[in-house]
Amino acid sequence: MKTIKPLIISLMITAFLTINGYSETGKVDAAEIHDRVLTIDTHVDTPFMLERKEFDIGKINDSRKRGGKVDFPRMKKGGLDAIFFAVFVGQAERNPAGNEKAKNEALETFALIHQAVKAYPDLAQLALTPDDAYRIEKQGKRAIYIGIENGYPLGKDINMVKKFYDLDARYITLCHTRNNDICDSSTDENGPEHNGLSDFGKQVVKEMNRLGMLVDVSHISDKSFYDVLELSAAPVVATHSCSRAVCDNPRNLTDDMLKKLGQNGGVIQMCILSDYVKKMPVNPERDAAHKAMREKFRNYDTFSEAEKKKAREEWMRINEKYPPNLATVVDAVDHIDHIVKVVGIDYVGIGTDFDGGGGLKDCYDVSEMGNITLELVKRGYSEEDIRKIWGGNFMRVFHEVEKVAREIREKH
Repeated sequence: MKTIKPLIISLMITAFLTINGYSETGKVDAAEIHDRVLTIDTHVDTPFMLERKEFDIGKINDSRKRGGKVDFPRMKKGGLDAIFFAVFVGQAERNPAGNEKAKNEALETFALIHQAVKAYPDLAQLALTPDDAYRIEKQGKRAIYIGIENGYPLGKDINMVKKFYDLDARYITLCHTRNNDICDSSTDENGPEHNGLSDFGKQVVKEMNRLGMLVDVSHISDKSFYDVLELSAAPVVATHSCSRAVCDNPRNLTDDMLKKLGQNGGVIQMCILSDYVKKMPVNPERDAAHKAMREKFRNYDTFSEAEKKKAREEWMRINEKYPPNLATVVDAVDHIDHIVKVVGIDYVGIGTDFDGGGGLKDCYDVSEMGNITLELVKRGYSEEDIRKIWGGNFMRVFHEVEKVAREIREKH
């Protein structure tokens, strides 16, 4: 009896831990799956951090002390094999002077990304094709892709699409929080301007198809979304969006949009920015501080780089003083569950929006990415399912976009 009692107690403890989602065996299984599958995050704003002299992407930084959410060592720790760095330019005046300034800001960000990757050849390598990620991962390095968030730097010059492609951009998020010359945004306070894609926007989509650039429909209005799907010869992506049925935010996709995206052969990359994941409790002091700051820096887009840096530092201080209420991995994976239920396992992936607001209570930075895989394992997703979610689905679309581009060029 003395040997049986401890055995029973041990089994009871194991059962309790398993029921509560803490099975050590389950954790090991999830970690092994996470290591075996190719993992890709399709949207981070980490290039913002590259502008800071005190930030070194080749060393471990502290995300809770203004160190950003991503660096090469933490990518390795979190088992993230590949990532898309966003070249982001905020919306400003849509005139020749504003367009020229935006173009130059974009070019400067491209240069920063190239310099950062070249500085650490043993840790990371620039990636251009879907196959590059698999090759670079086998070398034990991180694969770094480039995307453009907000087509505003194109101005009205269609030749800039090729220019940015030649600088290694492989997707363009057509707009950001405001309408631009390409299309309407989902969140412009003035409402629609073009009733979807503009005539110039239609040229942009066709040129992206020809070159083999992924068309990113995150941020764009519902009408713009449907226009893109009707026009594009290749599948499209939403690099950082969630389900509107789970979290009612205009940045998220409705069930009908998810179904249409599936019919298009595209993919939605689940975002982990809490406002898109779950309606969070109000924090009056934080909201008041942010409102006061927005008023103070209302002309941010016209600021010099020194003034913008000062504004960003103040924003960081507010976040430190009033930490945000954050959603959890459980909340985020609820979106994956819903998307799979609506359109299927082949049309969902992950795009965190780290350093652009993304981050969960238990996936605060890139070093904790394995927690998403653990939650997927807990919910019964197979290794093949997880392989699709973490990169397989996105790479399928990426390959198809390249194939369509070759076919278009061969016809002409």
